[in-house]
Order: sequence, then C-alpha cells, then structure tokens
Amino acid sequence: MTRPPDDQDLKACCAAAYSSDVVALLLGASYHPGGTALTRRLADGLALTPEARVLDVASGRGTTALLLADAYGCDVDGVDYAPANTALAQGAAQAAGLADRARFTTGDAEHLPYPDGVFDAVVCECALCTFPDKARAAAEFARVLKPGGRLGITDVTAETARLPPELAGLGARIACIADARPLPQYAQILAAAGLRTLRTERHDAAMLRMIDQIEARLNLLRITAAARLAEAGVDLTAAPAVLEAARAAVVDGVLGYALLIAERDPGVA
Repeated sequence: MTRPPDDQDLKACCAAAYSSDVVALLLGASYHPGGTALTRRLADGLALTPEARVLDVASGRGTTALLLADAYGCDVDGVDYAPANTALAQGAAQAAGLADRARFTTGDAEHLPYPDGVFDAVVCECALCTFPDKARAAAEFARVLKPGGRLGITDVTAETARLPPELAGLGARIACIADARPLPQYAQILAAAGLRTLRTERHDAAMLRMIDQIEARLNLLRITAAARLAEAGVDLTAAPAVLEAARAAVVDGVLGYALLIAERDPGVA
C-alpha cells in the first residue's frame, strides 16, 4: 500500500510543482489571482516606505519581492522552500539591478531562518493555504515582525467540506485549494499567533479570471507543448472537469480569494 504523503512530502511536492517551467507557462509571471495589481493593493495596505525591511514568505521566482523593492524602494528578503526558485529569483534580482535591495534564501515557512523582530512587514501570497502547519507558520510570521509590524496575505479561501471531489485530492492541494480555509478561520489562526486583523477584502472575481487564464493557456499548450505537459504530469483529459468544478465552486461561494492585513501587537516586545 502506498503511504499517504506526510508534511515534508507535501512541502517538497508543492515546491517541485511551483518551480517547474510548466507551471510558469500556465500561470504567467504572477502565480496568484489578481496578479501584480493585487500585490500593489496589498503593499499599499501595509503602508510601506523605502526605509521598511520586508520579508516575502514563499517568494517563488521573486515577482512580489522584486515589485516591492522596485516600486516601494523597500529592502526585501525572500524565502522559498524550493532551491530552484531561490536561484531563479536571485538571478532575476541581478538582471533587474535590484540585488542590493532584494535577496533570496531557501528555507521553510514553518521555521523561518531569521532572528526575532527584524521585519517591518511580512507578505505571503497564495501560500499559507498550502502550509501543512498553518498555526506554526503564523507564529513564525509574528516572531520575525517588529512590534507594530504588519502582515499582508492574499490567499485562496475555501469551505473545504463543500468542495467537489475534483478539488479535494493531492493535486488540488498543490493548486492551493484542498487545504485552504474560510477567511474568518485565517483570521483566527493569525489571532492565536498574536496578529490582530485590521482589514479583509474579498477578490473572488480575480479567482475566476485566473481560471479563465489557465484554461486559455492550457488549450494553447495542448497544441504547442502537449509532450511537456504530459511529462510534467498534467492530465489533459481531467483538466477541463477540474477547471469547471473550480469555476462553479467560486460562483457558489465555496471557493474564493481574499486579502487580509494584520498587525503584531505594538505593546509586545
């Protein structure tokens, strides 16, 4: 019997998926609904200044971190579980002339490789939903923030008990769906870590746009790069049903996307 994946298996599986070229082809430069426009809205909510030191958790290929370093002038650290992503992000920083303000490290969100209280802000886009121990990750966000520092999250929301079977397996977990939580539950997880939610917003329409984008790119790649998709394990037969199930779940309010800004208690050293 094949054993079920443990936490390390899940982290490694997600990291491998999100460092693959096929995922880059399907998702484009920004790996989350809302793209860089939503990242800018998140950054505005964090009131970032050029003096701010920011941590991007699950920084992937560096899109969010490099935007913050370039557009807001911040000093940004990115940490990602996949060494391939870390190398690609560091190369992108050098190519963009931002290596003096953006650096990338391989590491685990549940065991962040930084001292206590060194960041003015932490961002985490479309990744908390994939972490096996969300409470531990939230505690790490709080630990590395300065008192009064802010956390900005954009993430998938889901009523997991109501998800259809097409969106409940390992593939759906890697796709940020199967272990996502309702927005109030994210706020509860953060509160337990000492992070007070200041603002929440729903951006479910961005999820629908991303599903449409993936479907269009998948149809194109089906013609131009079917062998690469098959090699990467993309099931072209099952994909239409999965995308349709995701679209229906968003319309039904079972699946969505949200922005959340929280603050570490200013009075806690």
